[in-house]
Amino acid sequence: MATTTRRSTLRNGIIFLVAIFSLTFFVPMQAKAFQKADTAAGELQFTDIPTAADSIAIRKKADSVAKAKADSVAKAGVTKKSVDSSKEIPKSLWQIFIEGFLGGLTAVILPCIYPLLPLTVSFFTKKAGSRSKGIMHSVIYGLSIIIIYVALGLIITLSFGSDALNALASNGVFNIFFFLLLIVFGISFLGAFEITLPSSLANKLDQNSDKGGLAGIFFMASTLVVVSFSCTGPIIGTLLVDAASKGHRLAPAIGMFGFSFALALPFTIFALFPSLLKSLPKSGGWLNSVKVVLGFLELGFALKFLSNVDLAYHWNLFGREVFLSLWIAIGLLLGLYLLGKLKFSHDSDVPYVTIPRLFLSIVVFAFVIYMVPGLWGAPLKSISAFLPPEGTQDFNLSQAPDAGNASSTAVPFTSSIKERKYAANYASNKIKGLEPWYDYEQALQVSKELHKPILIDFTGFVCVNCRKMESDVWSDKEVFKRIKNDFILLQLFVDDKADLDPKDVFVSTYSGKKITTIGAKWSDMEAKDFNSNSQPNYVIMDGNGNVLVPPQGANYSVSNYIKFLDSGLSAYKAAK
Repeated sequence: MATTTRRSTLRNGIIFLVAIFSLTFFVPMQAKAFQKADTAAGELQFTDIPTAADSIAIRKKADSVAKAKADSVAKAGVTKKSVDSSKEIPKSLWQIFIEGFLGGLTAVILPCIYPLLPLTVSFFTKKAGSRSKGIMHSVIYGLSIIIIYVALGLIITLSFGSDALNALASNGVFNIFFFLLLIVFGISFLGAFEITLPSSLANKLDQNSDKGGLAGIFFMASTLVVVSFSCTGPIIGTLLVDAASKGHRLAPAIGMFGFSFALALPFTIFALFPSLLKSLPKSGGWLNSVKVVLGFLELGFALKFLSNVDLAYHWNLFGREVFLSLWIAIGLLLGLYLLGKLKFSHDSDVPYVTIPRLFLSIVVFAFVIYMVPGLWGAPLKSISAFLPPEGTQDFNLSQAPDAGNASSTAVPFTSSIKERKYAANYASNKIKGLEPWYDYEQALQVSKELHKPILIDFTGFVCVNCRKMESDVWSDKEVFKRIKNDFILLQLFVDDKADLDPKDVFVSTYSGKKITTIGAKWSDMEAKDFNSNSQPNYVIMDGNGNVLVPPQGANYSVSNYIKFLDSGLSAYKAAK
């Protein structure tokens, strides 16, 4: 009876831990996958949602203006080194390893792997004949798992290169593909079907595992990798894409090392201490529950990739309230499932709700309730970076921050330009209360007429960091007041797929590529003139195109951003 109680307690603890793993690994991994398009992808070009890695455009200016700009940049101390500071710092290999390790721990408690723990350890212990030999075989088995997964990571990197994988991460076709892939994985996790590698491959490896010595152990590990693919595939796929986008050539291999290390660790530990096997909860319906929970998460995160393409191609079919409605529906179904009110054909009966299920359902329902006001325009700051812009919402009751009274630099007259170029493209992305410009030449003219400096915001439809800056920093009253009253806001979307006017199409002297889209034009300007290819990137300049202070990228400190704006304003006044 005591043993049963201990097993039940441990099983409940594992279910509770999977919630933590889902939040600490799977959610961040998916969220970071959404950030791939924020940075450049190298020199490869695809038919894609263009980021700064795509075709790049050069701004044509008279020699005298270019010289004046260069002189001003030198005076302001804006060197290539300072401009480079706007780029995001790549994640360390240790961080990538930890993410892979957490993913591996999650995989251990999935139904494709967990039941194999006692079987595999018992097999090695009995077949070896002695405890020491059984331990050695288990260690070799674990090392073989690590070698197989690390080799997979190395093959991916050597075959495509980290830059190519990062480019794919911001590719329009890839976003659609990844959306469909996550939907398929999610439906699979919910139990509609099993995604498996060819059975002939598994049978062949299983036959070779009967061989003695190290080769047999290695093929036994290979069999585990193949037969567990239906559970590990979604986690591995997400890990590889995320790791490859972090700027480290070895990132996929390091990620796979962390994943496989966590996967192999239990086999070795239980071989060292076989008595611990008695404490393991028995396989059962709770394993499938873990899988179903991950399936709901897959469906929810798949929607972000569809939203990316909808925004960049101006389909305008997937607004903020549609996105939130689907997330709310998925959250409600997940909460009901955890309480046992929703059951699939392959699920076991839930006679009572365990404490871990109860607490996890409370978290899910609380998140659903938090999202509901967003249907009427609530900012939802904690998740706003992943939602479509508020401008895509048909019914919005939220208010713009109060800009206060006009500052001393505001001029009580408007520009002679009556039509803002490209404005129709960005109606749904417009920030309430602000009136940005979207064309560089127009912004220069307005700056001269209104005697205000220009704040360039190099941004993108699918830029998660940009949305976070807008929701966390620009929403501050002091920041909003300065942007609205003291600057000419120029927003340049580097991933806009809209075609340029035929007369504006040209070949870039920076990249040698033909510039055909609006996004490519601004992407090239950022790369050539400001030596940066990340978004957001904020540049303050005067009406002659002279950079006033060193640009900066994403920094979520409100006080830092206020200092940045004030320094640009002071430099503008001093130069007058």
